[in-house]
Amino acid sequence: MTHNSEAAQKKTREVCELAPIMPVLVVRDVANATALAKALITGGLPALEVTLRTPAALDVIAEMSKVPGGVVGAGTLVTPQDVRQAKAAGAMFGVSPGATDALIEACLAEDLPLLPGAATASEAMRLLERGFTTQKFFPAEASGGAPALKAIGAPLPQIHFCPTGGISLSNARDYLSLSNVLCAGGSWIAPDALVSAQAWDEIEALAREAKQRLTD
Repeated sequence: MTHNSEAAQKKTREVCELAPIMPVLVVRDVANATALAKALITGGLPALEVTLRTPAALDVIAEMSKVPGGVVGAGTLVTPQDVRQAKAAGAMFGVSPGATDALIEACLAEDLPLLPGAATASEAMRLLERGFTTQKFFPAEASGGAPALKAIGAPLPQIHFCPTGGISLSNARDYLSLSNVLCAGGSWIAPDALVSAQAWDEIEALAREAKQRLTD
C-alpha cells in the first residue's frame, strides 16, 4: 500500500489555504468557463473546484486552467479514469466525495494532489493512515454539521478539513471558526442560474462578499 506523499499533502493544504471558500462549480457550457473563472478569481476566490458532473467539465477545466491567478481542480472524482482525464485536462488537484484504494492509487500514479472525502471518524482515520492529513468533510450538513466536525476533530487534531455540502454564507462561519477547518466548499457562489445567465458581475460580487465576510 503506497502512501500519499508529503509534497502532495503540502500542495492540497496550500490550495485550501488560498481563501476561506472554495467555489464548487457545475458548468454546462465551456463557453462560460473563462469568464466564470475570471469573476471568481477577481472576487478573491482563486481555488476552483470544477465538478465532473457535466459532459463539458473536462473542457471547462482545460479553459479555466489558462486563466491567470487561478488554481483549478476537478471535483467528483470517483474512478481512476476520472483521475487520468482530469489530470490530462489540466487539473492541479482533485476532490472526491469519498475514497477508494483504486482512486487513491490513481491519484498517486498521476501525481494529482487529492482532497479525499470522509464523513466518519473511521473514514478519516483510514485516510490518515495513508498519509492524508487534509480531507474533505462530506456531506457536511447532512453528517451533523459543524458540531459533528468539531467532535471528530477533538481526538484527531492532526487532520484538517474542507467541509462541503449544504454550506452557505449563513453557516460557513460555524465551520471556519473550528481549529481543524482550513476552508469550506460552497456552490452558492456561482449557482447554476447565474452561470447560465452569464451574470459575471453578480458572481464576482458573491465571491467578494464571501471573501470579505469570512476572512478573519
